[in-house]
Amino acid sequence: MYKLVVLFLFCGLGLSAQELNCSVIINAEQTGQSNLQVFRTLKTELTEFMNNTTWTNLNFKQQERIDCSLVILVSNIDSDSFTASIQVQSSRPVYNSTYSTPIFNFNDKQFSFRYTEFQPLNYNPNTFDSNLISVLAFYAYTIIGLDAGSYELNGGEPYFEEAKQIVNTAQQQVSDGWSAQSGTQSRFRLNQDLLSPNFREFSDVLYAYHRNGLDYMADNPREAKQGIAVSLELFNQMYLNRPNNFLSRVFFDTKADEIAKMFSSGPQVNISNLVSMLNKVAPTKSSSWQQIKL
Repeated sequence: MYKLVVLFLFCGLGLSAQELNCSVIINAEQTGQSNLQVFRTLKTELTEFMNNTTWTNLNFKQQERIDCSLVILVSNIDSDSFTASIQVQSSRPVYNSTYSTPIFNFNDKQFSFRYTEFQPLNYNPNTFDSNLISVLAFYAYTIIGLDAGSYELNGGEPYFEEAKQIVNTAQQQVSDGWSAQSGTQSRFRLNQDLLSPNFREFSDVLYAYHRNGLDYMADNPREAKQGIAVSLELFNQMYLNRPNNFLSRVFFDTKADEIAKMFSSGPQVNISNLVSMLNKVAPTKSSSWQQIKL
């Protein structure tokens, strides 16, 4: 089951549609060649690739697509070789509200690719066609997996497995970002940790924070906030198992501002231990935690 809140919408009542509603921004100012036509073509082709590829066998209506964005900062171009970074973001609606909550916010600095204007971009899960296609497909499945996991406990695992297949295929061709030697904040590490039994608490938090917390905020904000506070306590166990782990950083890079705003206004709940725990597990976000009123 997927997206329990809107499950009835996925019963095959309409034609199959793609999963993502992705916007793409190409920033090439650092190259001094930002007016090149190739960047405009690249933006168009990447947008079509992300939004028109069928990533799963689920049926999505247009309004049910996952909102996400890619911001690609190109720092150098040499013929058909591009050096860049890519900021990946996604969000999902909160039940019975007009609010969209951020699910993923990740800056990948290990992103280089070859691209010739108008080259076809097609994803084949069984082959490595280019680093550009592999990176985009990897993030498509990661976005879908995190979105699914926010609706159903461990709901993202099949999509993280798809992303793992991309990792395994890509690392046979290139290493930057795809291998264990790529550092502690790579695509390899992100996927490995999302599937690791050592970080099962992350799946618990992802689900409980959204389904047992935010999705009930409109009905009972006090209980919803208390449920979110309880879910965040699970990061303490992750910290005890591995301090400063990557998934905690990814989560709080995405959620720190939301958490601070949530607990600095509205009905007061018992969070006597929350701030000290947050400062311990996510010390780089201390300026956000200072906003929380005890």
